[in-house]
Amino acid sequence: MTRPLYLPATVLFALVVWAEDGARRAAPFYSAASIVNSATNVAGDLAPNMIATVYGAGLSYVTRALQVEDIKAGELPTVLPSAGVRVYVGLVAAQLYYVSPTQINFLIPCIFKPGETDLRITLDGHAGPTVRIKLLEAAPAMFQLDEKTVIATRPDGSLIDKDKPATGGEVIVLYATGLGPTEPEAVYGKLPVRAAPIQRMADFKVFLDDAEVSPNRILYAGVAPGFAGLYQVNLCLPEKLGADPQIRMVIGEKSSPEGVHLAARASE
Repeated sequence: MTRPLYLPATVLFALVVWAEDGARRAAPFYSAASIVNSATNVAGDLAPNMIATVYGAGLSYVTRALQVEDIKAGELPTVLPSAGVRVYVGLVAAQLYYVSPTQINFLIPCIFKPGETDLRITLDGHAGPTVRIKLLEAAPAMFQLDEKTVIATRPDGSLIDKDKPATGGEVIVLYATGLGPTEPEAVYGKLPVRAAPIQRMADFKVFLDDAEVSPNRILYAGVAPGFAGLYQVNLCLPEKLGADPQIRMVIGEKSSPEGVHLAARASE
């Protein structure tokens, strides 16, 4: 009859420490398909100066969001305290907004041009796979309250939602990422301190229920000062407005996803 094996306490402790250390030192796991636009969760819709998300396993030792004290001289960090993780786009370290063992939110460096490049994540020097990603010049996407409704505010910062919907003729502020280069251009790692409109303003359009909003109603489309990778669009809504219209942003031939709506009251 096989007898159970009893290990001395010191040996057992050493094995536990070895197992935990091995787990901590495992390389991060992810794929090109798990790298998405943070606003839409759609893979492939990536652009320079965009907030992106990578999903995976073993990405970080801790869960931690960017804190005010992590920002030094107006520059975002490329590593968060105790996390041990870095994201490299090409050979450039990306700035981090949030890390956890299964998710990282990061800023695609603004210094890149459209085209293919590599992405790699390291955890205490242990590298995950090098995956190929494609960067577009622009990949417009609006941040959302839920799967059907975009985030929009009034100029005073108050939220527009089903309880306080927008009305015709009102000025609203929409929040997006992926609207492309600005004038002046963004600076790698630096928080923008002033307004900077997008360079392709002539190609930028907003549609409500597939009807183009007059360009003179787009009061501003550019970076949101104080937030790298975040853009804002100040829009004067048409006087005649349908209830909860579908809303899209378009730059050239690239459109934000369909099926999202602005919380709005129909004009009488």
